[in-house]
Amino acid sequence: MSTFAMISLGCAKNLVNSEQMLYLMSEAGYELVPDPDGADLAIVNTCGFIDAAKTEAIDNILEMAELKKAGKLGGLIVTGCLAERYKDSIQSELPEIDAVLGVGSFGDIVAAANTVCEGREFSLFGSNSAAVDEIPRIVSTGPGWAYLRIAEGCNNFCAFCAIPYIRGRYRSRPIENIIDEATELAQHGIKELIVIAQDITRYGTDIYGKRSLARLCRELAKIDGVEWIRLHYLYPDQFDDELIDELASNDKVVKYLDIPIQHINNAILKRMNRRGTGDEIRELFKTLRERIPGLVLRTSLIAGLPGEGEAEFAQLCDFLKEYKLERVGAFAFSPEEGTRAAEMEYPDTEIARQRADMVAEIQSRIMDDYNESCIGKTMQVLCEGYDPDEESYYGRTFADSPDIDGKIWFTAEKHIKTGDFADVRVVDAYDGELVGVLEEEYNDDCE
Repeated sequence: MSTFAMISLGCAKNLVNSEQMLYLMSEAGYELVPDPDGADLAIVNTCGFIDAAKTEAIDNILEMAELKKAGKLGGLIVTGCLAERYKDSIQSELPEIDAVLGVGSFGDIVAAANTVCEGREFSLFGSNSAAVDEIPRIVSTGPGWAYLRIAEGCNNFCAFCAIPYIRGRYRSRPIENIIDEATELAQHGIKELIVIAQDITRYGTDIYGKRSLARLCRELAKIDGVEWIRLHYLYPDQFDDELIDELASNDKVVKYLDIPIQHINNAILKRMNRRGTGDEIRELFKTLRERIPGLVLRTSLIAGLPGEGEAEFAQLCDFLKEYKLERVGAFAFSPEEGTRAAEMEYPDTEIARQRADMVAEIQSRIMDDYNESCIGKTMQVLCEGYDPDEESYYGRTFADSPDIDGKIWFTAEKHIKTGDFADVRVVDAYDGELVGVLEEEYNDDCE
């Protein structure tokens, strides 16, 4: 049996492709091993979104190339966004690669693996705007949670973003396919579904002629075993009353919404080809707060965008201080080749980094205030494990998305199974994370 190692880089959507390749390779008789050192094959599923991701991908490829050169690795297969973005040059620039697959061809991973094992090269780039491949997968996250991809590609064409050129046009999966996959996940113990796409608010517009995320949430909530439905990413210009009503009334949809806005200044939003204005974003956030009690809002911001001077940046900081979003990711602008923003005049990279750090500093105080407000509350926690060094369990509340937000650490005399829910009394906050005690044992102590 031939062995292979999988290195999955980048976003959750890329990870789903990796999980599908794991399934295909396993079904074909290949054995997954944890270390590429000594494997017959290594598959590097790359990200190519921004410079940092491209550097990480190339570093991993070169590391695998060194193993090959030393006789410790058989073949090297590269897939994903970096491969797609540089399909005309990647093999000539990195001749150590034996096979390369674009984002529209990851389903051909077994053919690529077989060819490489026979000592031949392989290259395939199918359409990046074809219908989404319905391929089973081996879930690598959890236990207790998994990603649920509902669409592929993007039609937004933000001026700073290369995703539509890499991942293709927006394509929704049929709702029955999504429900079938979610049901199977629940039958295998998945309690939290993290619904993902580049833009989930547009779900259904291409195949049903209307926004269908509210309908999808209703159907997912009917599945036995599913307790949390978490939504990533909702674009601000696509909300309507039906969706807001569904988010407010559906008990299984966690009251945590990730809505990337990138900026709040009207001129910058327009230059970035973002639909809507800063005032419309403010009004949306006010409406969501009013209609969804206890809502936690997350957004992504870019500092140093073209057109951002001191006044525009100050406006962004003032917005954060006033609206106090509980979760914010701040990034320095990265001029991506092939995008319109890369051709615009923008602040230098050092200024962008400084501004991103300033946003993070503002946000840290807001997050500390939020954590303080949680002390004394009892919160439902999805247990993710136990740390013997800390003598503490750890997990996530509804306000924490995996690999993005923080954790809650809690003590319990009774055994808590990883992947199960527990009610935890929050007693403290430390270094940006919560600390608690199992609720039933906290009550016992008080008595």
